[in-house]
Amino acid sequence: MAGIKDVAARAGVSVATVSRVLNGHSGVRADTRSRVLSAVSELRYRPNAVARSLRTDQTRTLGLIISDVLNPFFTELARAVEDAARSRGYSVIIGNADERLALQDHHVRTLLDRRIDGLLVSPAEGDSVALREAALSGIPMVFVDRWIEGIDVPVVRADGRAAVRELVGHLYGLGHRRLAIITGPVATTTSNERVEAFRSALREYGLPLPEAYIGQGDFQTESGRRVTSAFFGLDEPPEAVFATDNLMALGVMDELRLRGLRVPDDMALAAFDDIAWFPHIDPPVTAIAQPTPELGHRAVAALTDLVEGRSADSVTLSAHLIPRRSCGEDERSRR
Repeated sequence: MAGIKDVAARAGVSVATVSRVLNGHSGVRADTRSRVLSAVSELRYRPNAVARSLRTDQTRTLGLIISDVLNPFFTELARAVEDAARSRGYSVIIGNADERLALQDHHVRTLLDRRIDGLLVSPAEGDSVALREAALSGIPMVFVDRWIEGIDVPVVRADGRAAVRELVGHLYGLGHRRLAIITGPVATTTSNERVEAFRSALREYGLPLPEAYIGQGDFQTESGRRVTSAFFGLDEPPEAVFATDNLMALGVMDELRLRGLRVPDDMALAAFDDIAWFPHIDPPVTAIAQPTPELGHRAVAALTDLVEGRSADSVTLSAHLIPRRSCGEDERSRR
């Protein structure tokens, strides 16, 4: 097994320089950092987790980078992470990526410069150089909700595929046959999983998913409004729309309101990610709920295990469907 001296020799630098790179110190030239990280990757070097946990300069601080602080799902997740960290004697510094890769990577490097003990991340769309470098450096890191293929760190997430299948069956049972979906960013793992689950469930019920019924959104309210407007431009608009996050669902409702239309009379609506006010909207919104507080608590547990020199495994929880009245449920009960 390769050691730090082997990495130094391969990169042509001192052991001290390798240590500075692996511990996220600023002040190392970009080309030197690249050579060290390449040597780490080639030699499959992994810093000793127990040794890291015994260092005397621990800050008892964790970093949390979330995709969008204005999204109620991530707000609730951040609260759960802070509560769980505080109960374990850690503080949390939060960075909001605003669904922008460059801003996310800026936060990663800033937090590492702050000497955090570990990093929780719900990645924005795209392949992150900073996160790959952080993983190679051995900084304790856990992905929560989303993940990046090829970065070997624990992932704490909710599997929504069964709930999406249940939703399609629910819509089918209510008599809806023209079903559409509003997706999130193309490169996000959560969006891709929800789209494929939706497509697969439609296939089970013998229903098509025309390209025109796949609306490209970005997990923001405006994209939900824009896609809904495009749906109404079709010769046969969909009868029901599945928005793959809560903000895009709000955009659907905004567009319907602008047109003087109503949910579910003119278009049924369901959303992924339940939020506190969905039960209080008229009509209450049918949604797929994730166990958000548990996601936050389990993610912190995994990260602190790594920080303190223990192993940590990925965790997969289950999302579940909450039927309300936005898909025509009341109409069915009157038949």
